[in-house]
Amino acid sequence: MMQQYVDTKKEYPDCILFYRLGDFYEMFFEDALTASRELEITLTGKNCGLEERAPMCGIPYHAVDGYLNRLVSKGYKVAICEQMEDPAAAKGLVRREVVRIVTPGTNLDTQALDETKNNYIMCVVYIADRYGLSVADVTTGDYFVTELETSEKLFDEIYKFMPSELICNEAFYMSGMDMDLLKERLGIAIYALDAWYFDDALCQRTLKEHFKVSSMESLGLGDYDCGVIGAGALLTYLTETQKTDLTHLSKLTGYAAGKYMMLDSSTRRNLELCETLREKQKRGSLLWVLDKTKTAMGARTLRKYIEQPLIDKEEIERRLDAVEEFKEGAIAREEIREYLSPVYDLERLVCKITYKSANPRDLTAFKSSLAMLPHIRCILGDMKSPLLRGLFDSLDTLEDLCSLITDAILEEPPIAMKEGGIIREGYNEEVDRLRAAKSDGKEWLAKLEEQEREKTGIKNLRIRFNKVFGYYLEVTNSFKNLVPDYYTRKQTLANAERYIIPELKELEDTILGAEDKLYALEYELYCQVRDAIAAEIVRIQTTAKAVAQIDVFTSLALVAERNNYVRPKINERGIIDIKDGRHPVVEKMIPNDMFIANDTFLNDRKNRISVITGPNMAGKSTYMRQTALIVLMSQIGSFVPASSADVGLVDRIFTRVGASDDLASGQSTFMVEMTEVANILRNATGRSLLILDEIGRGTSTFDGLSIAWAVIEHISNSRLLGAKTLFATHYHELTELEGKIDNVNNYCIAVKEKGDDIVFLRKIVKGGADKSYGIQVAKLAGVPDTVIERAKEIVEELSHADITARVKDIAVNGHEAKIKTKKYDEVDLAQMSLFDTVKDDDVIAEIKNLDVSNLTPIDALNTLYQLQNKLKNRW
Repeated sequence: MMQQYVDTKKEYPDCILFYRLGDFYEMFFEDALTASRELEITLTGKNCGLEERAPMCGIPYHAVDGYLNRLVSKGYKVAICEQMEDPAAAKGLVRREVVRIVTPGTNLDTQALDETKNNYIMCVVYIADRYGLSVADVTTGDYFVTELETSEKLFDEIYKFMPSELICNEAFYMSGMDMDLLKERLGIAIYALDAWYFDDALCQRTLKEHFKVSSMESLGLGDYDCGVIGAGALLTYLTETQKTDLTHLSKLTGYAAGKYMMLDSSTRRNLELCETLREKQKRGSLLWVLDKTKTAMGARTLRKYIEQPLIDKEEIERRLDAVEEFKEGAIAREEIREYLSPVYDLERLVCKITYKSANPRDLTAFKSSLAMLPHIRCILGDMKSPLLRGLFDSLDTLEDLCSLITDAILEEPPIAMKEGGIIREGYNEEVDRLRAAKSDGKEWLAKLEEQEREKTGIKNLRIRFNKVFGYYLEVTNSFKNLVPDYYTRKQTLANAERYIIPELKELEDTILGAEDKLYALEYELYCQVRDAIAAEIVRIQTTAKAVAQIDVFTSLALVAERNNYVRPKINERGIIDIKDGRHPVVEKMIPNDMFIANDTFLNDRKNRISVITGPNMAGKSTYMRQTALIVLMSQIGSFVPASSADVGLVDRIFTRVGASDDLASGQSTFMVEMTEVANILRNATGRSLLILDEIGRGTSTFDGLSIAWAVIEHISNSRLLGAKTLFATHYHELTELEGKIDNVNNYCIAVKEKGDDIVFLRKIVKGGADKSYGIQVAKLAGVPDTVIERAKEIVEELSHADITARVKDIAVNGHEAKIKTKKYDEVDLAQMSLFDTVKDDDVIAEIKNLDVSNLTPIDALNTLYQLQNKLKNRW
């Protein structure tokens, strides 16, 4: 047995081997040491012919899922080795085989997976400076492929799909991608595969055989040379690990990365699309506001919509038409939502069915879901919008499958598949007979006994049973002369004879074998039903996708109605005109409708850049984020929080918001900020929307101001970039750009002063702010009064000092450079070093007072160093 274990382990050296022994899965040697440590289970040993006992640990087979999930979640692969024959019937060693390899990207346990998220596995192949990318979710049957030119675009796709597992070729490790970031920060398990997985001919043949086509053109993948290798390698890997034909991967969809709005990792985090920035919770995200879906399929689809906004006007309008029809038809919408409530996760149920792991209760859940489809389709039949008409056509009610399950499976079957109690009475005559034999056997025997008494006249005839002879008729010697000829003698006793007859032998066979035969037959019929459902995989998946989209549109319509959202107009003229816009999340967190709405107007001409000034906490970031979210919501096909919105399509949204450092990778706050700015300026286009908050704040005043100034100039120039931009800043000098650059306009957050206190009015108004109110904000934040009062004194001193700065107004649009003098306001002065006021006389006086004769050499050096620093730091 241990030799069999060792041979099996050699075939799967990169896996922890769960080796079935009776009622336990056992692990040995290194696997036992690893599992004992990771699962916190007792490590024992086993004598197996070696000098030392082999390390061993085990887990009960009925509790395997919990242990399996813990190992897989930590990035381990686990090979499940099962007993392939009944140990009682096996001759010699029980045959065992690995039936499945479970990896982070192929875990099917619904208890371990978030039903609202896809569990993706991704394959990346790096060939000739190009990336072939394929991604699949084996629990739902989603399967995609694309090609990318740069590592930046690849990272955007990785962040979009957030796979739990990534497989790749060796060359990918040399491509420059930050593997530590993918493993440690994103929690992705990464495995490099052998080169043969990525053989071009093998990959093409694998795909053609799976999809039963003659060429890649038949799949629409003629232009995806590198992508085909990634898709083929992924399919080969999945076939090897899942040990099944993967029929539920019924469609491979090629897509171009440019089909959707691109959202980089910073933008997804900063806009808090699906989780909050700090707590990583759904509550407080855009998804939290929009998700009123009734099904797991709908929740996953809505998440995809949010993460992949459209850039095609026609597609967006089709979605908006569908949402509007459901918004206006509240009665039909609520009826559909009521019918959606009992619908289980059809995509993942059918995956279990194709994997042959679905239990009888899964089938009854599947049936109860199918029973809702005719009602949903009936209501959908009255819809007029093109998208809903298309969903009506693609929604198969699957009544044949529903009837099959209804006829074959009991309403409340057991979970176990091989212990009977599954098949409904009347579905199969033999099942009914065996079930009757199992339950009514005694009654049958009593009837036969009574019949034989009447027929023979033997009053004390009895039917008895023992393990040697089975069932027999016993007649005492006093009635022996009445025994008929068709009785066959089996045994003679001192005072009785024992006989059998054909009817009794038939009953014996029926009764004694009834239970085993019944369980075997019920399991066989159950498998037939399950396989019949699996054969209709394409129909089921098409219907599941339709149900998911219906769920999403009814959810978006309900949210629009409850939150007073309006349908946005979509234009291709580059105009963003939002009236009374609101932040969809913040307004839900603020009680009593206290949110202050604001307008936004941007275009590609005079209103390309808005420079927004005002104090911290006044609402600049909220205002800018709400603009980005309203644009994004429009392009996913949602209504938006505003009184009106005319949204010009954008190809990308970039955000540079807040200050954070990345100490793990050795990057300061300013370095992170500049890296993000560099990414934006290199990858944005004239059709992009930029949200920039406090550019240049992580360094000195003059350096930061210069960088912010230069960034605005670069963005404003249509030959260099020309993107629509909201630019929040504390550098009031940047307000000078209005009038110098034609497409820059100043806005500020209105503030009301009450003595030393301020009130944030949260309203965006035209013009620039001339104060930052830093001390007032510090007071609101709870900084101690002693610090506040001292800060006021210092500001007062500095504001009366004769300190000026020469600020260059760089020529724009052909104007000559000018030099002007500008007095700094309080906060800008406060940002300067308080030691800048040192005078030469102070240094000279200090030198005069030095007792040189008593200075040690080290004291002299220290004193000289201090004096020199004072002069260097002087203003």
